[in-house]
Amino acid sequence: MKFHPSRRVRRLSIGAAAVLVLAGFNGPALYTFASNQYHDYKINRPEYKAKHGHWKVVDVPEKYRINTIHAALLHTGKVLLVAGSGNDAKMFDAKTFRTVLWDPEKNTFKNIPTPKDLFCAGHTQLPDGKLLVAGGTQRYEKLGGDVKKAGGLMIVSNENPDRAKTLPAGTRFTGKKNGKTFVSQDSLLVPRAKKKADPVTGEVTVTATQKRVYVEAVKEGKRYQTGTEDNYAISGLKGADRRNIYGVAQKLSFDKKDFQGIKDTFEFDPVAERYITVDPMDEARWYPTLTTLEDGKVLSVSGLDEIGQVVPGKNEIYDPRTKKWSFLPRTRFFPTYPALFLTENNRIFYSGSNAGYGPADKGRAPGLWDIATNRFRKIPGMSDPDVLETSMTVPLPPAQDQKYMVVGGGGVGEDAKSTAKRRLVNLRDDNPRFRDGPDLYEKARYPSSVILPDDTVLTTNGSGDYRGRSASNILKAEIYDPKSNDVKSAADPLVGRNYHSGGLLLPDGRVMTFGSDSLFSDKDNTKPGEFQQQIDLYTPPYLHQDGDRPQLLDSRGDGKGQTVRLGGTARFQSKDAARIKKMRLIRPGSFTHVTNIEQRSIALDFRRTADGVSVTLPKDPSLVPPGWYMVNAVDKDGLPSEATWVKVPVSPTAKAVPTTTESP
Repeated sequence: MKFHPSRRVRRLSIGAAAVLVLAGFNGPALYTFASNQYHDYKINRPEYKAKHGHWKVVDVPEKYRINTIHAALLHTGKVLLVAGSGNDAKMFDAKTFRTVLWDPEKNTFKNIPTPKDLFCAGHTQLPDGKLLVAGGTQRYEKLGGDVKKAGGLMIVSNENPDRAKTLPAGTRFTGKKNGKTFVSQDSLLVPRAKKKADPVTGEVTVTATQKRVYVEAVKEGKRYQTGTEDNYAISGLKGADRRNIYGVAQKLSFDKKDFQGIKDTFEFDPVAERYITVDPMDEARWYPTLTTLEDGKVLSVSGLDEIGQVVPGKNEIYDPRTKKWSFLPRTRFFPTYPALFLTENNRIFYSGSNAGYGPADKGRAPGLWDIATNRFRKIPGMSDPDVLETSMTVPLPPAQDQKYMVVGGGGVGEDAKSTAKRRLVNLRDDNPRFRDGPDLYEKARYPSSVILPDDTVLTTNGSGDYRGRSASNILKAEIYDPKSNDVKSAADPLVGRNYHSGGLLLPDGRVMTFGSDSLFSDKDNTKPGEFQQQIDLYTPPYLHQDGDRPQLLDSRGDGKGQTVRLGGTARFQSKDAARIKKMRLIRPGSFTHVTNIEQRSIALDFRRTADGVSVTLPKDPSLVPPGWYMVNAVDKDGLPSEATWVKVPVSPTAKAVPTTTESP
């Protein structure tokens, strides 16, 4: 008997066939959807979080979203997010410079008036809790085809020993041979000439002083460029000034113009929540490194100057008491954003990490720099030494061990090379030498590393190629334990982060990450990238353990924090004193361009008291430079308390570095 399917069976069969056809067409999409659903399920399970940690996105209202280039944790617990023009030429042309103050605890935001373009400035913590911000952007780079007016460097001399001269922006320089006129783009102060008498003969010699300024032709066009050296008369001068003050320039042309720096310097006041103008640096700097020294003064090194050249080894010292700058008496050259860490005996450890400009064969070898004598002792053994640019350097916890880690890095400039090497060095060795540890998760430029209270280091993101080219952003993270030399995988980051990205430890033990400035948005490198404005929060595994965190309270109870001198003691209340295994003093971070000179974690001696713990600070001012610090109690399982703040004043035993008011 022939089978005749019922109407219902026919409908079900047709429906099933349609589902199978649709599934055939959409199989990849369905698989991706299912995979994403399972991934979300897996990463949100308690046991996964307890092993790998967890990421989440910070909810930032639209009007507070900026291209965060710089971030610093302040002693108020808030985070200063600085964009300046945010690597956006349109923002620069509009003179729209941005800074936002974020309170992670309340997740509130505040726009801060920004006086200058602080894009690519340097910054560091000062002894009183203010943040020093120096340098920034005077002009954006222009490629050869985009340069419309001939321009370049004008050297201005003053032979008058009795008077300095200020030349305003717009001053005209006219060649005595070529007859062409160029206009200065910035104001310029040319000091008076130096006068010196011979102690035997009494004969007086006068040496002209020289300053540099960037000039451009009055009009556009190739006929306004020059090809040879010429002397230039300066318009507006009268009397003897016409003879004593003059300009000299070589070729003024249409060559590529690099970014140009500024001299402006500010202190950001975390309490008043505003920038305060202080004396400018003598050298303009774009991409400088600022390092706080043991006496609270600040070393400023490298950067591109007012004509777009790397500052030729003229390093400056800022005194936060006088608000003025002076020079180190001898020069030493470094590429831009060099990783320079204060270490024992007031020496500076240079790891070789840097972030950008400078010749490939100058100032790139790691070593110990005695800034008092200018001696530099190279440290051998660095693997992949030609791919140290955009690497990340971390002082491994505890800081007393004087061990450092250098992870990842890329070739000079836009080189596609990168490395997964983890280089370790112990500065306490008689003959320090770099040795390789376990590899990073992938070959990576721009990895961000953050010291955690439990003496481990979180490293996250980066890209395999320059600025994430060819879709090379890395969605991986790890936690490194310096004591065991082991690496554990952390939860995968939510977004890619490369150039102009970073991370900071927050007082509650979480880590915030920010920024990323991909050159392209597609694998074929045909579509321009967009700046990543998203801020993420990583909650480490220790915050997903069962049980409460150890309690740690300021014994004063007024919320203002204790002031504790080096070698002194501080008391904290805690009902969990019996649980506490170690105490840590952690300096708040200040991060930009794969560089965080500030972060360090110092072991504290402690004893249990009737109502908590008493800690003793180390005596070495080079180990604990003055400023505000977070104090964490950590239990036997690595679970830290929320941080309590203390202020460490300048030590009377701190050594000062010799300086001079004369340019070296």
